[in-house]
Amino acid sequence: MADADALDDAPEDNPYVRNPDTEFQPVDDLDEQAAAEQAELLREAVRYHDYRYYARNDPVISDHAYDRLFERLQTLEAEFGLQTEDSPTQRVGGEPVEELGTVDHVAPMLSIDSSGDEDDIREFAERVERETGDARYVCEPKFDGLSVEVVYEDGQYARAATRGDGETGEDVTENVRTIESVPQRLRGDPPDFLAVRGEVYIPREAFQAYNAERVERGEEPFANPRNAAAGTLRQLDPSVTAERPLDCFFYDVLAAGSDEADVEADASRGGLDVGLDTHWAEHEALPDWGLKVNERTERVDDVEDAIEFRHDLAEVREELNYEIDGVVLKVDNRQTCVDLGVTSRHYRWAFAYKFPPRAEVTEVTDIVVQVGRTGRLTPVALLEPVEVGGVTVSRASLHNREEIAAMGVGVGDEVRVERAGDVIPYVDEVVESHSDGHFEMPDSCPRCGSDVEYDGPIAFCTGGLACPAQLVRAVGYFADVLDVEGIGEEAAQQLVEEGLVEDDVADLYDLSVDDLAALEGWGETSARNLLAELEDARHPPLGEFLAAVGIPEVGPTVARDLAEHFGTLDALLDADESDLREVAGVGEVVAGHVREFFDNERNRRVIERLRDEDRLGEPESPAAVGGDELEGLTVVFTGSVDGWTREELRDLVERHGGDATSSVSGNTDYLVVGDDPGASKRADADEHDVPERSPEAFFDLLEERGVDVDR
Repeated sequence: MADADALDDAPEDNPYVRNPDTEFQPVDDLDEQAAAEQAELLREAVRYHDYRYYARNDPVISDHAYDRLFERLQTLEAEFGLQTEDSPTQRVGGEPVEELGTVDHVAPMLSIDSSGDEDDIREFAERVERETGDARYVCEPKFDGLSVEVVYEDGQYARAATRGDGETGEDVTENVRTIESVPQRLRGDPPDFLAVRGEVYIPREAFQAYNAERVERGEEPFANPRNAAAGTLRQLDPSVTAERPLDCFFYDVLAAGSDEADVEADASRGGLDVGLDTHWAEHEALPDWGLKVNERTERVDDVEDAIEFRHDLAEVREELNYEIDGVVLKVDNRQTCVDLGVTSRHYRWAFAYKFPPRAEVTEVTDIVVQVGRTGRLTPVALLEPVEVGGVTVSRASLHNREEIAAMGVGVGDEVRVERAGDVIPYVDEVVESHSDGHFEMPDSCPRCGSDVEYDGPIAFCTGGLACPAQLVRAVGYFADVLDVEGIGEEAAQQLVEEGLVEDDVADLYDLSVDDLAALEGWGETSARNLLAELEDARHPPLGEFLAAVGIPEVGPTVARDLAEHFGTLDALLDADESDLREVAGVGEVVAGHVREFFDNERNRRVIERLRDEDRLGEPESPAAVGGDELEGLTVVFTGSVDGWTREELRDLVERHGGDATSSVSGNTDYLVVGDDPGASKRADADEHDVPERSPEAFFDLLEERGVDVDR
């Protein structure tokens, strides 16, 4: 982290840039003028911190301090009606659209000729030198995402479009607006009109976490980060896009000038009357304007250096947090690019030197159908084991019946299996057919025998929680969200197979020590520990309750937003779709899922069972804050604390303005460790450098901050 006292590019006289004080005075004490002045300072500061984080990769404040500034800005804008179109807070997504429109590109977005053969890259370099005498290049990673054009007018975000056919692309303005690394307002002294090319992608770690959430919700995981990014960017509901972890690298200035009418959109390099005579100059100018670039980009003197760059990048490919499939060489000098020109399809001044694909050919030995938590039936190819990208693969997703029909895949076929970013392998194509290519999805569920119904190409079991496969996954997901340690995938399977959980997740609260102790691998101690965990989770906050019951497309963030907006479960149950769409981050798609979930008789029955006093009890509404002594403090509890339930500890923190969460993250201030703590939370705390505190030390801290603790 950079030294905040040694910054020469920071806004002057802004108290929220250098070592900001995040202990704000109560909003009720501000008049409209004071609120407006503070909000404008916060917007400027948040934009600056976004710039330091995304464009410079050199933040000057902690994530926690940034969150406090951002949340204060949100509060002021909401309380005083101070929202502006270019505010950093306005990224949650606009209204859904019926279909994506089209946009003509300012300059053609052509493709790049490519090859994985070293002879071809040498031939490209020889042609460039023969025709121009120039041999200097800029080398950058070839990102495996979705290419976009982003336009700024007078420094303000104006529009965005996909590459499309190179001349015209899909209008994704509102979706790209939700990406945090795409600034709403440029910094420095950018051209009055600027069109830049970037690559939208999903970071590997974020992709894996998001896919895990989809699996937990019983939804089909995305095959790879590129498919996920492309599908997300083309969502008709921007609020869905806002929930997904998109990011963006910028790497080309397509056009720039005083205004769009004056820009000469030359496809060979773009209209660039702004003093940038090399691609390297562009690479250095982009972050000055607040646009994120990739730090592995280098300028090299000849093709031999470029080949070495590609070799070095291939060696660290698996360590990167983003997918790449090669290296792009670009002639550095712009005038040389103009001299080289373009073909009808690609630039003659650039070449992609690709990596070998992470794919292998193997045989399909069988096709089976697996059942997800929501009842979704997914066909899976069983394969002759083959190593792909360093991992032995023996099964791969076939997605749905339409995908199977389109590929014509059947048992005995030789297929190409791909794997990207340590995710679920998938069958890409049939290489050699040895079958009739015909596969019929079953008419009845392979786990419970219930009828199968279709929603488009997607098959669903109608058995609901009477289907063991759905019930097992529902139990595991419910326990995970409510932080009930002791119920992993194997334990959930055991509870269902042994008949201890028969109807729905509410059966968990009917378990006894004798029931559990009789299970293979269990004993009285583990049984009592699980029941204690369930007891601690008996009164979760409403947001956690909503996330735990498994509403499609409702993860922890949306669940928390719903809880804060409606306040009580009854109010949410009575809300119609228009009421739901008033919640920030909830668009038409999510609102439909929520309403459909609560209208389902089986789901309502489960919720009523969970509300029964003998089971989960009424989930808590968002707590009324009794004070702000702990404002800004985020803690996680693990293990038992003598004289306190988990519910009471959380309530103590939240009543005084703090935040008690169920999982450890980089935003956690302390992990409070009681007796018999969970190993996973302590491991997470170690990973995120979160300090541990004993209950007594934690109570001392609270008393130092003015909280009266009854010990």
